[in-house]
Amino acid sequence: MTLRHLKIFVTVCETGSATAAGEKLYIAQPSISLAISELEDYYGIKLFDRIAKRLYITEDGKRFLQYATHIVGLFEDMEKEVKNLDGIGVIRIGTSITIGNYLLPGYVSAFKGMHPHMEVKVVIDNSDRIQQYVLSNKIDIGLIEELVHSSYLVKYKFRDDELVPICAINHKFAEQNQIELTQLCDESFIMRESGSAGRNIFDSIMTMHNIEISPAWESTSTQAIVRAVGENLGISILPYLLVKDALERKEISVFHLKDIEFKREFYIIHHKNKFLTESAKSFIKLCK
Repeated sequence: MTLRHLKIFVTVCETGSATAAGEKLYIAQPSISLAISELEDYYGIKLFDRIAKRLYITEDGKRFLQYATHIVGLFEDMEKEVKNLDGIGVIRIGTSITIGNYLLPGYVSAFKGMHPHMEVKVVIDNSDRIQQYVLSNKIDIGLIEELVHSSYLVKYKFRDDELVPICAINHKFAEQNQIELTQLCDESFIMRESGSAGRNIFDSIMTMHNIEISPAWESTSTQAIVRAVGENLGISILPYLLVKDALERKEISVFHLKDIEFKREFYIIHHKNKFLTESAKSFIKLCK
């Protein structure tokens, strides 16, 4: 099997069809289909189910894709490095929103001081998407706020963090320390979207205590949530780092739940098949 076969397979997965892959690679569609068939014959596995003229990747195909993506990516990285030895290297970092807003600027500044000729490209999104970007080789290293879900990812803990319940300064919970969890049932919640690390932690704790919360508002914008809470439109639970400034300006208030703490850990992640350059290793070491 050749690199060409792997690149065709990865492109078919990315585009969703042999026709679209052929257009992207400037290869005739029959040649795309032949390459996929040769891969299946060579490895003795079925990569796609073909139903109603559409391709659906199989479980074997998904496992094969994890390796193929990184083999193709490693070759492309080598091409760029060898052809541009005197040029500027690139490291691609993805972070969750909390880390991206409050920790990453300091990390990147320190890294640039150590590697002034490196270009740092950054993606900020929720933790679930950052994991997917690492798995698909869209980024080299991820910094996230929750447990890793895939066996293909390697993780390193680098920091502890806490989420805090917040309310308006004139809310009945303001500055209270012994709020019972059941008291939250009558409150309107303004929360981050599903898939964000903080929301996942909150939902898990509520489920553990058999309490069902249906947020009145959901938003990807922490600023929008803080403003709505400040206007007493509901309460929320957000990372302390993201509400620290608003608390200091007394725009919102914090309260504490009895016997409940929303603790979490920050992780550095990369794909287990990823070849880490010395600069990438340096960035990981800096964060740790």
